[in-house]
This record gives sequence, structure tokens and C-alpha cells, in this order.
Amino acid sequence: MSKLTHLNERGEARMVDVSEKDVTSRTAIAEGFVSMAPATLALIEKGEAKKGDVLATARIAGIMAAKKTHELIPLCHPLPIAKATVDFALVKDPIGVHVTAEVKVTGKTGVEMEALTAVSVACLTIYDMLKAADKEMRFDSIRLIEKSGGRSGHYRAGEMQP
Repeated sequence: MSKLTHLNERGEARMVDVSEKDVTSRTAIAEGFVSMAPATLALIEKGEAKKGDVLATARIAGIMAAKKTHELIPLCHPLPIAKATVDFALVKDPIGVHVTAEVKVTGKTGVEMEALTAVSVACLTIYDMLKAADKEMRFDSIRLIEKSGGRSGHYRAGEMQP
């Protein structure tokens, strides 16, 4: 494991100095899953959730979260995000919603946290929109699945193990 870059020589938290880093195109993709009861998934499919369009609301919430990550995660840099998308796949086995987010920037630091935050907030929004129908929903497997750009280059996660 390499030296932790968010700690100074005294072990205190600090924001990393990226002023000397090169500006490059950077992309990150993250995913997560919201498990739910079959009847809850049916509410999404039929557009019958009492609070309105679940996926449209979760999509906007995820995009907004990507843009505000630096306000939520203390040591993240504010970034001029060029692209933020949040997509959903309704899944029957296991039952739930697969959430993916892709974030792009041309800058001096990566957008992994922005993609992960987008997925997390989209999952939370799905829960909020449907909690009256299903309080037992849960979030699983929120993770970075791919990143590119910057000094560390390209990364692709392996397949999830059961």
C-alpha cells in the first residue's frame, strides 16, 4: 500500500495539493443495487409510486450529488464536471434496481468520488421515494467499476463474487 496522500507528516487530514498535476481527461463509472420486494419493483414499472416518478427523481438527485460531492466529502476538490449520467436497469433476479453512474472531467484529479456519490444518492432517493411501500429495501455492492485518466491510468474492477 502506498503512502496515504490525505495525511500530512503529523497524521493530520489535509486536502491534497494537485497544483502540479497535469490536466487530463478523467472518467469514472460506479454501480450499486437496491434490493426490494417484487411489489415495490412493480410500483416503479407501472409508474404508480405515490411520490411520483421514482427513476426520474433518482436520476436528477444522482446528477446533483455528483456536482456537489466536494460539499459532502470533506477532502474532495471542487471539479468542473463535464458529464454526469445516472442510469437504471430493473432486475427480476435478484429483484431490484441496478444503478450506474458515469462522470467525466478534464482536470487535475479524478472523479471516482463523484461517481460513487451519484450512485449512493440515487439509491437513497429510490429508498425515499418508495419507503412507504417497502421499508426493507437495502443497498448492495456500491463500488467503483472503472476509472481512466490521470497518473494511475486505467482501472477496471473484477467481477463481483457471490
